[in-house]
Amino acid sequence: MKKPLLLIDIDGVISLFGFDPAQPPEGRFEMVDGIAHFLSSAAGEHLRELSVAYECIWCSGWEEKANEYLPRALSLPGPLPHLTFSRSQLGTDHWKLPAIDAYAGRSRPLAWVDDDHDDRCAAWAAERAGPTLLIRTDPAVGLTAEQVAELVRWARTFSPEP
Repeated sequence: MKKPLLLIDIDGVISLFGFDPAQPPEGRFEMVDGIAHFLSSAAGEHLRELSVAYECIWCSGWEEKANEYLPRALSLPGPLPHLTFSRSQLGTDHWKLPAIDAYAGRSRPLAWVDDDHDDRCAAWAAERAGPTLLIRTDPAVGLTAEQVAELVRWARTFSPEP
């Protein structure tokens, strides 16, 4: 049985913003194509833990750029698959949904971590044939240990440990 998919956004999940500069969260700045991104110090550990239960996929406007920077910066074991988005897809759907459906299909269990889920995402998740979990992060905090624990519990309902 295949592991469920974990769709991982970057900005607001791993690359944090909007925090008080006088009291930043734990992390460090990393240059990505000349732009400073504040990477959560816990992100690498979280993703390594989640990769045991999930097939992890970058689901970010960074697309292939994610693999040029993040595996090294977060000590991940190599590149992850990434989604490619069509910038011409305007309409009623959230801009990521067509690429997600094309990759995941309608029935494979998936969890999606993003700081920008909206009502369209919730409606899409409710209408999917497959189980779908949306985890919304605070972009100033990113993915938390509590959210990781929730994701691991949810994944175990599809591929229990022996």
